Amino acid sequence: MTMSETELLALLRELDDPERMERPLRYDRAAAGVAFSGLVSRLEADFGVLCESERDTQNSSEYGRIHVPADATICGTRIVVCVSKFGSLAEVCADNPGAFLGTDEACEEGALDPADLATVERALAELGYVSVPEELLESDYEGPSTLGYFAARPTWWTRFFGSM
Repeated sequence: MTMSETELLALLRELDDPERMERPLRYDRAAAGVAFSGLVSRLEADFGVLCESERDTQNSSEYGRIHVPADATICGTRIVVCVSKFGSLAEVCADNPGAFLGTDEACEEGALDPADLATVERALAELGYVSVPEELLESDYEGPSTLGYFAARPTWWTRFFGSM
């Protein structure tokens, strides 16, 4: 099920606990690792290639990243999937977070093929992740946490994927 922007913002606000900046109260590191490994395996099977991954990011609300190599994609641009420690939130980017203003722009510029994006989005949905568009994550943060120490212009990305 795809969530609307309104529903996604409500979820981000619900997950935002100013007392828990790096990870939620009931964070299960082992379960996050198993789920992440499952996502890596799924993307490797879907794209037919080994995917580099970084996991268990320290001092960050991001759990890890998966890199689908450029030579496995239709447009020849790597795909990066970022996974948060909060609520199984995930973000899909062409090349790297911030390289484009989101997947729509990446598709329009020919850097990301809609079929590759659909493959990643389907894997995320089927494995229980909530994909949040980069455009929404880059919008101004409007929650109770104090993020001014971490960024001059706090965004939802800063809150759920940034370094603490």
